[in-house]
Amino acid sequence: MTDTPFEIEGADRAGRWLIGCDHASNHVPHWVQGGDLGLPPADMERHIAYDIGAAGVTRALARALDSPAILSRFSRMVVDPNRGEDDPTLLMRLYDGTIIPGNRHANAAEKEERLQRLYRPYHAAYADLARQRTNPVICAVHSFTPRLRGRHPRPWEVGVLYAHDDRLAKPLMAALRAHGWCVGDNEPYAGHLPGDAVDRHALQHGRPNVLLELRQDLIADHAGQTLWAARLAPILTDVLAQSGL
Repeated sequence: MTDTPFEIEGADRAGRWLIGCDHASNHVPHWVQGGDLGLPPADMERHIAYDIGAAGVTRALARALDSPAILSRFSRMVVDPNRGEDDPTLLMRLYDGTIIPGNRHANAAEKEERLQRLYRPYHAAYADLARQRTNPVICAVHSFTPRLRGRHPRPWEVGVLYAHDDRLAKPLMAALRAHGWCVGDNEPYAGHLPGDAVDRHALQHGRPNVLLELRQDLIADHAGQTLWAARLAPILTDVLAQSGL
């Protein structure tokens, strides 16, 4: 895989949505400890390395909404683009019971290099893509593991996350529940973190926004990804139209 830190699809599409996927890839660039964070391949395929299925949903959803998408091209374990630069979990050292050897003793210089070569270019491209559009609406796509180690199973099929801006989140949750799905209200995670992608590209600019969390067992393959994108696209379209935003 190329070490370009981001990928943009459909930059010229006419839709208002901008679909972001912060955890699209489990790739470790070659210049980061030889492309190896010290984990076995099986761990690099787990949710700790990336959001399983989220990239496929993002691409299909962006096509369905005739809107652009931006996707990361580096693992969240190298540096997490959905954290502020001063967040202590920017470089995860322990995640869901797994120690990340390549981050355990990472120093300030290593952190700065990852910020300069991956994190900042990704967010600069994200910001530029948003600026090029008239009144963009940000939709962040993530996925969550059905069960963390030692925890109870997570029942939600889809979660809707929001902080102080629930203009789209609240009606979206109502619309999703009307279809009979188990919907998390700021579940399985709560709101947003200061400096995360939605904060940077939506909240700080007053842009309408929503963050979707899809359960990974539902979108682990192409069929599930296209199914959920097809389900979500008309609902997102209707909710935005009815909001008057």
